[in-house]
Amino acid sequence: MFVDRIEAGEKLAEELREYKDKDCVVVAIPRGGVIVADQVARELDCPLDLIITRKIGAPGNPELAMGAVAGENRVVISEDVKAGLGASEEYIQAEVAKQLSEIKRRRRIYVGEKSPLSLKNKIVILIDDGLATGYTARVAVDAIRKEDPSQIILAVPVAPRDTCESLSSKADKVVCLDRPGLFYAVGQFYVDFSQTTDDEVVEIMKKYR
Repeated sequence: MFVDRIEAGEKLAEELREYKDKDCVVVAIPRGGVIVADQVARELDCPLDLIITRKIGAPGNPELAMGAVAGENRVVISEDVKAGLGASEEYIQAEVAKQLSEIKRRRRIYVGEKSPLSLKNKIVILIDDGLATGYTARVAVDAIRKEDPSQIILAVPVAPRDTCESLSSKADKVVCLDRPGLFYAVGQFYVDFSQTTDDEVVEIMKKYR
């Protein structure tokens, strides 16, 4: 159990201390992941950037994730969920276009016109405040892999055991402080899991411009 995202970030930073003074870039998944990643980037004394991911919701139930999209056009869809819901290709294409537009809008809010940091030949530490299904992390890893980093380390405070295992074949290394067998939602492992605001993200990112 973590008090809040700041404490979770501090504990994650301790686990990642071996990467201090190495050629690293911390990349956060907004919004909650930015608070966690800020603690890590400060401890490791390395730059922080964002990769914005968006969930692709099911027809008639947007909270049920069929997949996710990130970067310019990196998409992960669960074929099992898609088939079970009977989602058409037209629906999925429309949702992908909608979420890509939202990704561009959010990046402008968070960092203005600042270009993404180069990840080529860097050790990339990808951080979120926790994972459930792992769709967003999976699509984020795919997008980062296109940038030709030397290594991708996925680091989170908490995630289900099976999610961590499935992602270990995607990232070069998975660092997860708590891998509970019984998992309902990320928020159950935080005392304070209040929603992170856009303003909080903007204020943190100002420090890294």
